[in-house]
Amino acid sequence: MNTDPPLRSIPLFEGLSQEDLEVLSGSLQRHSFPAGAMIFNMGDVGDTMYIVESGDVNIHLPGDGSRRLSLKDLGSGEYFGELALFDEKPRSASALATTDTVLCGLQRETLEHYLQHRPRAAMAILRTMGERLRETNTLLSARAARNVDEEFDKNLSWSDRLADVVAELNGSWKFILLLLAITVFWCLANTRLFLGSPLDPYPFQFFNLALAILVGLQGPLIVMSQNRQSVKDRARAETDFKVNLKNEVNIETLLRELSEFRAEVRNRET
Repeated sequence: MNTDPPLRSIPLFEGLSQEDLEVLSGSLQRHSFPAGAMIFNMGDVGDTMYIVESGDVNIHLPGDGSRRLSLKDLGSGEYFGELALFDEKPRSASALATTDTVLCGLQRETLEHYLQHRPRAAMAILRTMGERLRETNTLLSARAARNVDEEFDKNLSWSDRLADVVAELNGSWKFILLLLAITVFWCLANTRLFLGSPLDPYPFQFFNLALAILVGLQGPLIVMSQNRQSVKDRARAETDFKVNLKNEVNIETLLRELSEFRAEVRNRET
């Protein structure tokens, strides 16, 4: 097995030295799962963290039919089940091999035995966990629902605002009527009002040049506004996904707790 990564790519071990990574990498155990096989179920007592060497894994909350809630799809180089290295609590979700999959497993006992002899490595892992915990607390303290439009408007520069105004104006009847009025006035002013010395005689070359410059400037400004709008739409979609996922997880938790409560009531009645 290669002594550098797969552990090198895992944030949990990013503080370890090359020597520590080589030793721990040598203790990884390979596990093969056919497509459709369960790697572990939610509620199982775990003692191993897995790294996907090849194949695909789906992390989900179990349920009947459409009630099964997919949390994440993992591919080569990604990992899961790392909490099992530090406690003996049941798995918080289920893992399914969606294709023929090969995993590299690191057992809790192996890590504990190694850290007993390498306290500096333990401190490096604790520092990394502390940083991840702070990041997690920051994410959890923030609401999933947010006003994407307000956040974008706060960071707009004057050029962005100008592009939005131009794009909005060009898609309105105000612009069409204003351009028609200017065109009619210019034609009349240079054919009837100034017959002696018109500023821009027919065929109005200066006016045509001005229109060409206007069109040339409008195009990039409109594209800038449309590109920013597409980014805003993606941010809205991401926010909607987070809100929906949070709601589905909460609903799934409530249904599971309600089922357990009903089972407990039936046991007491009998």
